[in-house]
Amino acid sequence: MLAGDSSLSGPEHDIVFYDGVCGMCHWLVKFTLPRDRAGVFRFAQLQGDVFLASLTPSERAGLPDSVVVKTRDGRVLVRAAATRYILGRLGWFWRVVGAVVGIVPRAMGDWVYDWIARVRHRLFKRPKEACPLVTEEYKGRLL
Repeated sequence: MLAGDSSLSGPEHDIVFYDGVCGMCHWLVKFTLPRDRAGVFRFAQLQGDVFLASLTPSERAGLPDSVVVKTRDGRVLVRAAATRYILGRLGWFWRVVGAVVGIVPRAMGDWVYDWIARVRHRLFKRPKEACPLVTEEYKGRLL
């Protein structure tokens, strides 16, 4: 499935790219899916064709290997900004959490994000599958 398939990844959806071999990234996908009641997010692996088709080589250069968000309006968000953006789209409670996290200066938020990203493979077991195991209800949101 390519990013050009407007039924799944058109401009009406944000795409969350995640590391397909990271247990923490799988946890993030499984956390986000049921809380994204409006269905604004689609998910694709950083190691997949959708990622390659959705971002130019210059956009991909220097991106972290953890979580990257491409918004409907074409912005590419990483680290703390990506986390805040995801939280802000999940409903009022998580929007408040994202706003509180947003009080932290960006440089400090990115430092914390990078530290967690460095140790995530020790904190979360490596998944057996590249795609998170989700219910049938959510499978259509994995690209």
